Amino acid sequence: MASAKERFLKYVKVDTQSAYDKEELPSTHKQFDLAEILVKELEELGLQDVSLDEHCYVMATLPANIDKKIPVIGFIAHMDTSPDASGAGVSPRIIEKYDGKEVLLNQELNLRMNLKDFPELRKYIGQELIVTDGNTLLGADDKAGIAAIMAAVETLVKHPEVKHGTLKIGFTPDEEVGRGADGFDVKKFGADFAYTVDGGELGEMEYETFNAASTVVTCHGLSVHPGSAKNKMINAIHVAEEFDALLPAQERPEYTAGYEGFYHLMGISGDIETARMTYILRDHSRPVFEQRKANMQSAADFLNHRYGAGTVDVATKDQYYNLREKIEPVFQIVDLAREALEALGIKPIITPVRGGTDGSRLSYMGLPCPNLFTGGLFAHGRFECIPSESLEKASQAVLKIVELSTSKDLKM
Repeated sequence: MASAKERFLKYVKVDTQSAYDKEELPSTHKQFDLAEILVKELEELGLQDVSLDEHCYVMATLPANIDKKIPVIGFIAHMDTSPDASGAGVSPRIIEKYDGKEVLLNQELNLRMNLKDFPELRKYIGQELIVTDGNTLLGADDKAGIAAIMAAVETLVKHPEVKHGTLKIGFTPDEEVGRGADGFDVKKFGADFAYTVDGGELGEMEYETFNAASTVVTCHGLSVHPGSAKNKMINAIHVAEEFDALLPAQERPEYTAGYEGFYHLMGISGDIETARMTYILRDHSRPVFEQRKANMQSAADFLNHRYGAGTVDVATKDQYYNLREKIEPVFQIVDLAREALEALGIKPIITPVRGGTDGSRLSYMGLPCPNLFTGGLFAHGRFECIPSESLEKASQAVLKIVELSTSKDLKM
């Protein structure tokens, strides 16, 4: 049988980077390269209903081997990697026994990883680490999740003495660009609840995410020759600066943590006539989230009063909502995962996600989806790494959830 580590090292070599600026689903066709590999592996393992649709969603069923009727559990991970760093030509390197000393990732780039900058690594001294060669990200987010699920599925197939109910497997595209659930067919998937295996360090388990929105602010100016501009010119760039200054500086991401939300200016462009800013708004509290959107409009209203109607336009689009709202009514699925981790000797680390997962939207589409750890660290960049032991334990956690579910009286 292939271990989770062996599968992971295979999957990361397939470039599946998604793209922000594409309307198609998936945003990059190369995500099909990994999808087709996974379809073949699922078919070789004998799973049923294996499918790959035109939008790059992979689904499969492992039939129950018990007569007892229990809820159908799904496990989901995403195939794409972040556009924030290259995913082409990933060349993972294995440090067999990390000693806590500085790791030279790339001599030519003088790229080094040390405990001063990455103190979290102290927990993994003495363990095997998989790191990058300093030229790309690693792809643990979320090929580690795929590897953990696939290794668990193979174990169940090869060991029919391990009893389980019907399991549904799903691999999605475009999670990193916020579109992983756009084409997900919840009815076709057919699970009563699921777990996204897309978390971070060993033991992480999340059932709370941000409420999220994106906002485009357009400022309209009036260009007049600067030599005769007094009391006439309206410089859209300065109007944009004024707009941003009306938002509380202490509520930017670089000054917030935990349950604190934020306004995040992602980009700005323009000239005297027109300037545009893109923001993302985040908050765990739905009322505060709604107030943040109202504050953006209030800032626009203030500037429109100062400079004239239509000077500032605000267009806000909700992206996803707090996972917790849909998990609380079925909190038993969190308890099941917590019990599984504790049975494996893993201390559950339950924290709010300062972001979102496919599970955020899927839960509002009728498929409750808490999130489980993969073991990956420092995602979306060249310092990304994963302790091999944590990856294997992620796969064990999937198996333990399946095993414990057969003895529970889960009501869905």
